[in-house]
Amino acid sequence: MNKPLRRIAIFCGILILALLIRSNWIQYVKADSLRNDPDNRRVTIARYSTPRGNIIVDGAPITGSKEVKTNGLNDLKYKRVYKDGPMWAPVTGFASQSFGATQLENIDDGILTGNDDRLFFRNTLDMITGKPKQGGNVVTTLNSAAQKAAYNGLKRRGKGAVVALEPSTGKILALASYPSYDPSSFAGNSNDDAKAWNKLQKKNNPDDPMLNRALRETYPPGSTFKVVTAAAALEYGLYTSADQSTDSPLPWIMPGTTTPLRNDGDLPCENASMREALRVSCNTVFGKIGADLGNEKMLEQAKKFGFTQEHFTPVRANASVFSDDMNKSQTALSSIGQFNTAATPLQMAMVAAAIANDGKLMKPYMVDKLQSPSLDTIEQTQPEELSRPLSSKNAQILQSMMETVVKDGTGKNAQINGVTVGGKTGTAQHGVDNSEKPYAWFISYAKTSDGSSPVAVAVVVEDENANRSDISGGGLAAPIAKDVMEAVINSKK
Repeated sequence: MNKPLRRIAIFCGILILALLIRSNWIQYVKADSLRNDPDNRRVTIARYSTPRGNIIVDGAPITGSKEVKTNGLNDLKYKRVYKDGPMWAPVTGFASQSFGATQLENIDDGILTGNDDRLFFRNTLDMITGKPKQGGNVVTTLNSAAQKAAYNGLKRRGKGAVVALEPSTGKILALASYPSYDPSSFAGNSNDDAKAWNKLQKKNNPDDPMLNRALRETYPPGSTFKVVTAAAALEYGLYTSADQSTDSPLPWIMPGTTTPLRNDGDLPCENASMREALRVSCNTVFGKIGADLGNEKMLEQAKKFGFTQEHFTPVRANASVFSDDMNKSQTALSSIGQFNTAATPLQMAMVAAAIANDGKLMKPYMVDKLQSPSLDTIEQTQPEELSRPLSSKNAQILQSMMETVVKDGTGKNAQINGVTVGGKTGTAQHGVDNSEKPYAWFISYAKTSDGSSPVAVAVVVEDENANRSDISGGGLAAPIAKDVMEAVINSKK
């Protein structure tokens, strides 16, 4: 072969090699990114060409699919519909032809559309037999009666969130946020859907109904955080029982200041035991405990309960906050749930659940299993221990303290006949210099006659219509927690 022909042959070989590399790069390396590209219209058409699988609660679907007319402007055949959409939106999220998907609708989109790789064999058989493609199901851990009690309770108050957990497993039994929205209202791609979407945006609606307050909002937890401080006092040996006197002068001047930490009224807090201090909610006792233990130990205890890290249920929950590098007076304020301390309702439900579960904190989750279209189980969630915030002995001491709060303290409105309830109220300051109406909190758990604890609850209420003097965790939040606990207990009978 002469020299010119050899050069041409080499050049052509390089071109062929480049084409092979490029085609393999696109087909294998870039396949996922191209498939998931929001501008890939073929993917969107395929996603809505068949009915989606369903999200299941208590064996029944809370979602569905509706066939719509296709034309030159709309080539998407099915759109999502929701049963009791506003009640379930914090769980399901939305699946919209125009605005994408969130939460379970997004995380488990592959199962719901039938495109998950684990359904490949099933889809291949259906293609051979000519059977229409089907999506699988997402079976949740939610309890419909508890969710209804939580949502209706919040609806009567105006704003807030509720999370209920099964302490022994971490199963999420209720996850409610109010105000909420109906995902069906913008599931299509019409002008009406666009208008409904715009009305829900925070810039157009200051109530921010699309905010998942149960997972994505952090509030000052107020006095509910005192149970974390009590746990730290027990775990680090500052006090060894619920009933010994504490070293708590009254007034107590915060270290490095001339400012006394005040209690909410004329309370019997001087040298009070932790049981009595929790019963009447003494700021001085728990503020001083935090200062005595110091920032490092308080932070470590908060972390054991799950603070400072995001949690995935599998929907992401914001990290709750307990700061480091605080001086003693700042640590004192943080130890009563003020200053920089902030928590999601999920986080405070985790605190109550760990105490109820004798010190063992289970990882919270809301998806029990994923099913194929034939209802075979593709993936089953197994309960997983997250941490041990406190010993079994200390957890039981703290249980006895919380049960005193409900039996003879600020949490009486959570009492349930024939059931042992432990709880803690909280009223958290809101706004600059406490200028806004405070938040009302209640965390609790229920124990049945066999000693098991089927449910732990956290409730936060933002009641803008209540008189400031009437806002309290015991008055606004505890009755909602009671209704949720009763719903769970009754559903197990």
